[in-house]
Amino acid sequence: MEMVQVNEFLKQCQQSGDAAYAAFKSLLERLEDPKTRCEARMFLSDLQSRVGSSDDCLHRYHFRIQDIYLDQHQGSQGRKKLTMMVIPSIFIPEDWSFTFYEGLNRHPDSIFKDKTVAELGCGNGWITIAIADKWLPAKVYGLDINPRAVKVSWINLYMNAFDEKGQPIYDEEKKTLLDRVEFHESDLLAYCREHDIQLERIVGCIPQILNPNPEAMSKMITENASEEFLYSLSNYCALQGFVEDQFGLGLIARAVEEGIAVIKPTGIMIFNMGGRPGQGVCKRLFERRGFLVNRLWQTKVLQAGDTDISALVEIEKNSPHRFEFFMGLSGDQPICARTAWAYGKAGGRISHALSVYSCQLRQPNQVKVIFEFLKSGFQEISSSLDLSFEDDSVADEKIPFLAYLARVLKENSYFPYEPPAGCNSFRNLIAAFMKTYHHIPLTSDNVVVFPSRTVAIENALRLFSPRLAIVDEHLTRNLPRQWLTSLAIETAENGLSEDALTVIEAPRQSDLMIELIKRLKPQVVVTGIAHFESVTSSAFVQLLDATREIGSRLFLDISDHFELSSLPGSSGVLKYLSGTPFPSHAAILCGLVKNQVYSDLEVAFVISEEEAILKALSKTVEVLEGNTSLISQYYYGCLFHELLAFQLTDRHPHPERRIEKSKSVEMIGFATSAISVLNNSELSISDDRNSLIHMDVDQWFLPMPSPVKAAIFESFARQKMAESEIDVTPSIKQFVKSNYGFSTDSSTEFIYSDCSQALFKNLVLCCIQEGGTMCFPAGSNGNYVSVAKFLKANVVNIPTNSKEGFKLTGEILNKALETVKKPWVYISGPTINPTGLLYSNKEMENILTACARFGARVVIDTSFSGLEFDFQGWGGWNLEGCLSKLSSSGNPSFCVSLLGGLSLKLLSGALKFGFLALNQPHLIDAFHSFPGLSKPHSTDKYAIKKLLALQEQKGGMLDVVTEHTRHLENRAKRLKEELEKCGWNVLRPLAGVSMVAKPSFLNKAVKVSHSLKDTGSSEKDASTYEVQLDGSTIREAIVKTTGLCINSGSWTGIPGYCRFTFALEDTEFEQALACLVKFKSIVGN
Repeated sequence: MEMVQVNEFLKQCQQSGDAAYAAFKSLLERLEDPKTRCEARMFLSDLQSRVGSSDDCLHRYHFRIQDIYLDQHQGSQGRKKLTMMVIPSIFIPEDWSFTFYEGLNRHPDSIFKDKTVAELGCGNGWITIAIADKWLPAKVYGLDINPRAVKVSWINLYMNAFDEKGQPIYDEEKKTLLDRVEFHESDLLAYCREHDIQLERIVGCIPQILNPNPEAMSKMITENASEEFLYSLSNYCALQGFVEDQFGLGLIARAVEEGIAVIKPTGIMIFNMGGRPGQGVCKRLFERRGFLVNRLWQTKVLQAGDTDISALVEIEKNSPHRFEFFMGLSGDQPICARTAWAYGKAGGRISHALSVYSCQLRQPNQVKVIFEFLKSGFQEISSSLDLSFEDDSVADEKIPFLAYLARVLKENSYFPYEPPAGCNSFRNLIAAFMKTYHHIPLTSDNVVVFPSRTVAIENALRLFSPRLAIVDEHLTRNLPRQWLTSLAIETAENGLSEDALTVIEAPRQSDLMIELIKRLKPQVVVTGIAHFESVTSSAFVQLLDATREIGSRLFLDISDHFELSSLPGSSGVLKYLSGTPFPSHAAILCGLVKNQVYSDLEVAFVISEEEAILKALSKTVEVLEGNTSLISQYYYGCLFHELLAFQLTDRHPHPERRIEKSKSVEMIGFATSAISVLNNSELSISDDRNSLIHMDVDQWFLPMPSPVKAAIFESFARQKMAESEIDVTPSIKQFVKSNYGFSTDSSTEFIYSDCSQALFKNLVLCCIQEGGTMCFPAGSNGNYVSVAKFLKANVVNIPTNSKEGFKLTGEILNKALETVKKPWVYISGPTINPTGLLYSNKEMENILTACARFGARVVIDTSFSGLEFDFQGWGGWNLEGCLSKLSSSGNPSFCVSLLGGLSLKLLSGALKFGFLALNQPHLIDAFHSFPGLSKPHSTDKYAIKKLLALQEQKGGMLDVVTEHTRHLENRAKRLKEELEKCGWNVLRPLAGVSMVAKPSFLNKAVKVSHSLKDTGSSEKDASTYEVQLDGSTIREAIVKTTGLCINSGSWTGIPGYCRFTFALEDTEFEQALACLVKFKSIVGN
């Protein structure tokens, strides 16, 4: 091009910044065309020589071309300088970016070599081009949200990829900068995300001050926007919705989280960080997202004169945080933003620290899973996430669990049914760990899971009900007080009373323990092994021999010696069991508490090769505890999985073992009353080989709402929760007052457990202790009736009638309680389980009045309430006035305890939480004499408190519960219609998740298979037998012919009426309806 063309070009540029940009945009089109590229590059050289690089050129012509000198020392690779152009509407290189490049320079040369790199906020592209020139990466993507910056970057790329004569410049690999560099308009990493580009390095030098005019940031970003607005994009950022916004670091936080999604596992992120918020805040931004941080370089730079720091002054005004500035470059005492702002306004120069951070994910694959989960609709909880750990062992445990939990919550809409013996996958992992690390050939069938070690011991003792048991003194702390204070040892020796259970505490040292065993001859021994005896198996063998000789059951606790490690310590007990089958009279007990994060998160398991003991123990879990926390099982399951994931499958199969039959005196068997109750109770049916549909369990299998998933995840993502954040009592007090009008005062004590059934168990024990009688209306929850019977309480069934919908009335109670000694009356309400009917406030007043007349202790169980869908005329409960009147005028022994569970009310599925409100001091003392309660973990309490708070908010959980309740109403209608078509008489429910119905085809006979039938199997079992259908056999007939599990009249207490729960997953609900139709056709044939 000739001189006249340069003059015309400059004349156009002189008009305005927009005109200059238009001129260069036209020039870029010529550079992009190979035919005109050489000529256009030579024109740029002429232009540079004509105007120079002075600031005057920028003001006069609205552009400037200048040289940036890179390496001034001998021996450095690449070129010494880059020739770069800028325009006023883009970021102009200054100390901020030069310092960043110096930080990049501190990395070894291999840092970018052959890597895929992205630079965020590339401005005029000089750092992107410098990286490509010096380190020869495979590809560098320069990204900027400012469309003009991207165009200028491309011009600069052509200017440096070709020499002044328009000839390409080749590097040592015979490539040009055009082969290595691309520039794209992109909001942070959007371009890479949309084009599925996986990066190995991400570098960024982006704004870290909030725009003092927030509205300006909401404008559309186009190349035709004003120069002032486009330039502001390089100085300011908008609010991003991150906790770091308060420090002006929200854009960095978003860049980091977007980077996690697109960076390869070994990738590194490098960011320029202004030290204004303080180094601790800057570092924590990365560490809480799972990064290991290395500060490469730190210096001070003058605060840019064109950047307004008033937004930081505003933050200081509204928070205790103080930003860090300095007076001039030599000042070493920090001043706050307000002081810096005032000093700057008065003409002073202010500076701030500037650091370059290099960051690498410590467990990249797991952290990626966590952030994928957060991005799938849970962004609001990212501010609670804290993956910063001083101890690597804590990080190695918690990050994989959070990733596992994130995957489970993201991929599953609900938590599936798990058998009472424990989660199938968890028991498989325990068995695999024992097989892999200790060479004991177990399967999941050899394992039963308990909420805690204490619960396992107490359940075992109740199952065998020995007159005398010896228990290691370290294991008696939470056993019932009366077992430990009973002096009925002589009675025990003489066998006079089956009900008196005496526990003798004994030292752990084996010779002393064996001496006591030989002298006292207990029926059950529960002990651990002293540390100094644990390495060899001799103490264990002596205990086995001593207990076998007297016919005693042995439960050996290995909790203190069981290590969740890839190099577990030596254990004499486990060594012995690797070579010898379990003796039939012995079982191993282990409490898992040795995790690195939560000292109070416990799960226990019992292992044995005696099938009858394992089956009976698993039934005790279902009867006395309800279940073991599923999420606690997931936590320890994750630890086992991490230790097994890298192992090869067992290459040396273990020889088949035969269980050793005891050659001793007769061994104590299960207590007659206990095993009778377990065999006759309708407990849930489990079958690993067949897919069953469970309409017989009180669980929530409908989709879990997002707030529930968020609360569960956040409870584990948090660290160092304040006591106030896990103190649920104020929330529960408010909950029972607003929902039931149940007022509390300073004498009220709230007690919590994983499951309301465990709390009810302790109430039954209090009833037994004071010689009371448990009174259940016909039409009560069969599981609760089984609890009372298993514990050998005096039980009275109060008849109800169909005219009242099998509800209890004051009139019925007045008749029933006349002959009952010290009555304890159980009432399920407002929603009645199993019928799904409702007690009105007036009905409850009549019932309570009758109870007060007889001085009854009343247990109101609200566990199944909160999902009322047909409540016209019901009006809710407000018991306050009634209870106040009855308490002051009635019998002094009258009291009302409120039992509740929040699993159904909060639609929380696996997040179980039971509460009990006790008002009478005597009852509170009695309750605490049974301390072996499995208590909710701090994470459960945090999540429950969060969800209860959401329930109070409009548009929160309230709307979600309303929506699900409508869904349940539709379910109930459909199930009622299908049952009636199939010949059942249905009692229409008004609330809850269950209903009852009576078949019209009793007394008919059907043929059923001996084994549970897989409804998906085409094979027919030839081994069949005939069942006469009645109130107790119909359950067996339905499950064995269709795979549908329901509860019969034996469970509901209403002759002939079966119970169906319908909070099933959609597909399973449809299958359940099909099973009913199928059974109808079987009966018809």
